[in-house]
Amino acid sequence: MTEESPEAFQHVSRKSGLQIWTINNMKMVPVPDQAFGNFFEGDCYIVLYRSQGSSNSMDIHYWIGNSSSQDEQGAAAILVTQLDEFLGGSPVQHREVQAAESSKFRSYFRNGLIYKKGGVDSGFRHVESNVYKILRLLHIKGRKHVTATEVEVSWSSFNSGDVFLLDMGKVIVQWNGPQSNRSEKLKAMLLAQDVRDRERGGRAQIGVVEGGDEEDSPELMKIMRAVLGQRSGKLKEAEPDDTPDRHQQTANIRLYNVSDESGKLVVQEVAMQPLTQDLLHSTECYIVDQGGLSVLVWKGKEASIEERRSALGRAVGFIKAKNYSSSTNVEVMAEGGESAMFKHLFISWTEKGQTKGLGNVYTTGKIAKVEQVKFDVMELHARPELAAQQRMVDDASGQVQIWRIEDLELRELHPSSFGQFYGGDCYLVLYTYKRASKLQYILYMWQGRHATQDEITSCAYQAVAMDNKYSGVPVQVRVVMGKEPRHFLAIFKGKLIIFEGGTGRAGVTNPGPGARLFQVRGTHEMNTRATEVPARSSSLNTNDVFLLKTDHTIYLWYGKGCSGDEREMAKAVADVLSRQDKQVVMEGQEPAEFWVALGGKAPYACDKRLQKEETPHSPRLFECSNQTGRFRMTEVEDLTQEDLDQDDVMLLDTWEEIFLWIGRSANEYETKEACNSALEYLRTHPAGRDPDTPIISVKQGYEPLTFTGWFNAWDPQKWSSSYEEMKQNLGDVASISQITVVSDSLTHSTTLYYHYDITNTSLTFDYLSDVDLENLLGCSRSGFQRLPRWRQNDLKKKAGLF
Repeated sequence: MTEESPEAFQHVSRKSGLQIWTINNMKMVPVPDQAFGNFFEGDCYIVLYRSQGSSNSMDIHYWIGNSSSQDEQGAAAILVTQLDEFLGGSPVQHREVQAAESSKFRSYFRNGLIYKKGGVDSGFRHVESNVYKILRLLHIKGRKHVTATEVEVSWSSFNSGDVFLLDMGKVIVQWNGPQSNRSEKLKAMLLAQDVRDRERGGRAQIGVVEGGDEEDSPELMKIMRAVLGQRSGKLKEAEPDDTPDRHQQTANIRLYNVSDESGKLVVQEVAMQPLTQDLLHSTECYIVDQGGLSVLVWKGKEASIEERRSALGRAVGFIKAKNYSSSTNVEVMAEGGESAMFKHLFISWTEKGQTKGLGNVYTTGKIAKVEQVKFDVMELHARPELAAQQRMVDDASGQVQIWRIEDLELRELHPSSFGQFYGGDCYLVLYTYKRASKLQYILYMWQGRHATQDEITSCAYQAVAMDNKYSGVPVQVRVVMGKEPRHFLAIFKGKLIIFEGGTGRAGVTNPGPGARLFQVRGTHEMNTRATEVPARSSSLNTNDVFLLKTDHTIYLWYGKGCSGDEREMAKAVADVLSRQDKQVVMEGQEPAEFWVALGGKAPYACDKRLQKEETPHSPRLFECSNQTGRFRMTEVEDLTQEDLDQDDVMLLDTWEEIFLWIGRSANEYETKEACNSALEYLRTHPAGRDPDTPIISVKQGYEPLTFTGWFNAWDPQKWSSSYEEMKQNLGDVASISQITVVSDSLTHSTTLYYHYDITNTSLTFDYLSDVDLENLLGCSRSGFQRLPRWRQNDLKKKAGLF
């Protein structure tokens, strides 16, 4: 790092939020706030984002315009490395290329990115002295992440599938292609409003033309024809959205060790997926290659200064060596500052000093201990983020109804059998509770491990029928045997028993007499379940309580590592399991009959060492699409409620659960395929995720607290304003100023003159024609300019000008 670096970074603020610089003469020049989101294609930029809250994490992006010079690109890369060191080496560095930006970068500009022709060297500035002397045509692309590219101001630039903004400074006309959808129209309108409010101080007017019904907007079409001329011939066909699928999961994850021996870049493959954290050593630097979709660089904290400084350059060299696209996204991060996406590529990820038990119910041969956390259920509604973290919508005191699938039909169960689930059956569990005096429903679909495919299919079919019966309100949760979510456990108040096989149907003979062994997990009635495991000694675990049921008695086996609370819960489960005599057996004091019932004594997991638990992963949100015939998803960074588009199906991954949010206007095919998409997501996840992770379907407008709690400041009225309502709120088209267009055939330039009603308070003196000015002020322009300043201001004030 050079000594002058601190001076070079004097404009860098320590406050949270966004800061942007453009590169000019190898120096960082601040970009004013009102120009954020505008990028000249001939320039390079550095973008710093510092998150709010306790984490205070930082991300540095350097953005490369398509027409920028190699010198500018090199300067940006150097300055990013120096800025990273100036900020202590903790930021994550990102390389961004125009039109292929990462979802995180695009998330900073929620109303869209605008690509502008030219650059600093061409004399262009981010903030012009007169912001109304503008004539440009913006081509809008994208549904979730919007980009607006300046194109030739001509009808030849239009097509039938996209949205275009004709920006004339004081007036912005939005033209919607006949084949554009509601989401694209809405995003374009939000961008137009953003330009109006941020760049024009709210003093521009917006009008909308529906391309398929141009005759309905004669005034606006008159303006467009005046600027663009008369359109001849048909519009071009819609252009496909061929943006590369940068967030598609790939099975080709590879880890490389990177070194610079003898001045040469040496890349050595270390492992393929699934990756484990212990492959990363603090003295080294590594590259994780997502099959060319992105390249992630990890810098060990004990790696040399030179190794860390050259990490970004090595990533670019790696891309060239692999012949990947020059637009491939690059992330560089230091040990301890890993991004959520990076952690998700590993089977597990633990932070230093965290030691908690694994969350699995039954893991043969492993020591598994769950640290159970009690919480105040009264806080759930007041603190939805707590409800989300605890996966609890309420205190589980609502109404419960249960049906078993019998002969592919529903058979309702008597409450006396609630909580007893057999591996050979499928069940529907309907949970009803109140929230703000309104009934809410959760429909659990429990699938036994040994149920037939017909029963599983029938269970799903019956769930759809019941969902329809309740007008689509229930939240649907797919539950695979042994993977029951927390709220499901709480419903049964500590008396949930899962039998490995058999059925609960009347008249059906279950496995004959013999020993049956149940592992009991839980410290109170909100988190306890008993799961049947193989009746042999090797199934025991020193950290748990087990119930051994024989023909004559039930043994309560207390492992040395179990707690008093766990013993109490095991007693309650034993009373449900059988009325037989109970006998307590302490580990190490077992009678001979105990071992005989288990087929003889054998080694079992008896190490009291606690294993590390996976650190809670940050939630990730994806837009799901199956439109191309294969599963695709686009990640949405820094998730907010605004990212939930009612035309979409969204996938929220909280690691322990998968939520499918189904928008009100999502297409029927994607809605039907939503669950398959979630299963595909789990199956293809590079970290080798559990395919039986609970999948929860949530419909727009009926979100439970366990979903809304992941979003900051959830607003149930968020979607009350539709695109049509926003369009209507733009005001009367007739109030938009008339425009006279004068073309200079020699210079091919176009001059715009605005004619205003005298009552219009947003008049601009500079834009009046000579005729209008004389009519309003009673003198010519030259005569006005000869008047003293006080007299000019007095005349302007009387005329309503400023």
